[in-house]
Amino acid sequence: MKSAISFFTGVLFLSCSSIYKTSEFSLASSPLAPDYEKLENWAVLPHLWNSSLEEIAGKSKEKKADVFYIYPTLLTDKKDASWNADIKEASIRRNILEKAVAFQASAWVKAANLYVPFYRQAHYRIFVEPYSSQGEEAGVMAYQDIKKAFKYYLENYNNSKPIIIAAHSQGAIHAIGLLKEFFDEKPLQKKLIAAYLVGTRVNVDEFRSIPLLNNPDAIGGFVSWNTYKMNHLPKSYEKWFKGGVVSNPINWDESIKGNSKQHLGVLASNKKIYPNSLSVQKTNGILWSTLPKIKKRFILSFIKNYHFADINLFWKDIQENAVIRTNNWLKLNQE
Repeated sequence: MKSAISFFTGVLFLSCSSIYKTSEFSLASSPLAPDYEKLENWAVLPHLWNSSLEEIAGKSKEKKADVFYIYPTLLTDKKDASWNADIKEASIRRNILEKAVAFQASAWVKAANLYVPFYRQAHYRIFVEPYSSQGEEAGVMAYQDIKKAFKYYLENYNNSKPIIIAAHSQGAIHAIGLLKEFFDEKPLQKKLIAAYLVGTRVNVDEFRSIPLLNNPDAIGGFVSWNTYKMNHLPKSYEKWFKGGVVSNPINWDESIKGNSKQHLGVLASNKKIYPNSLSVQKTNGILWSTLPKIKKRFILSFIKNYHFADINLFWKDIQENAVIRTNNWLKLNQE
C-alpha cells in the first residue's frame, strides 16, 4: 500500500482498524497554540513559497482571488501517543510542505493566491474506534487553530478578495466548520468562489445557504467526492460514505459518468501530468474511478481505496475548474 501511495502525495488516511499507542488527552501537555502573527506559523503565504511547491506550480504571482487550503491527516504513526501535531517539529513541517502543499494545494495556485496555515492536526486515531471519544478534544483543538488562522487571514491578508476554500480529509472536516461559521447565511458568502471539500462525507443539506455546485462555472457553493476503485465499496461504507454528496470532478456537472477523453490529468509523484488516464462513475456517496493509466500502475491494481489520491487523480481538472470559477466570479462581480 505504501508503494502505491508514493505514486501520488504520500498523504495517508488509513481506513483499517488497528491498535494504536495512546494516552489520555491533556491540554497541559498539548503543543503550544500557533500565533498567526508570526510568519513561522504559516506553511505558505503569497510571499512565502517553498521549493517543492515552486517546482510544480511555478513562482508565486499576484492573483485577484485567494485560496485558503487546509491539509489532511499526516499524523498517523501507531507508536505516536500524541493527540495533536507539534508544528515546530521539522519532520511534520517537511511532510506538509513536500506532500500536502506540493501535491494537493498546488492545484489551486493557477487561480488564486495560496494561504496555508500550519495547525495542530489531530492524530488519525480520532477517526478510529475505540479512540474517537477519547480524542474528541484533539479534533476541537485542530479546528480552533484553523478558525484562528482564518480570522487572521481575513483581517490582515484578504483585502476583500474573493475566496476559494480547498481542503482534504481532516482538513475538509475543518473547512465545513469554517463555512458554517463564516460564510453560511453570512455577508462573507458573497465572496465565496467555491469550496472544494474533498475526502469526507458532506450531506446535501449540510449548509443552510451554500448550495451544491452542478455546473463547471457555478460559484458560491461547494463540491465534494470520495474516491474508490471502480465497483468496490469500503467496509465502512454505511457509516462514512452512504448518502454523501458526489461531484463529478471531470465534467463538474450532474453527469453520472466522466470518461477518460475528458479527463485533464493525474499528478503523479514524478511530478508529471497524465491526461486521459481514467474514467469515473458516481454512486451513492462514492466516486468510482478506473485504474489510472500512469507508470507502474500495476501497483495500484492491488489498492481499492483511492482516498490518498482524491486530489491527485483530478489535479489538472481541479486546476482548470478553479480558474473557470474564479474568472466567472470576477466577471459577475465587476464594479
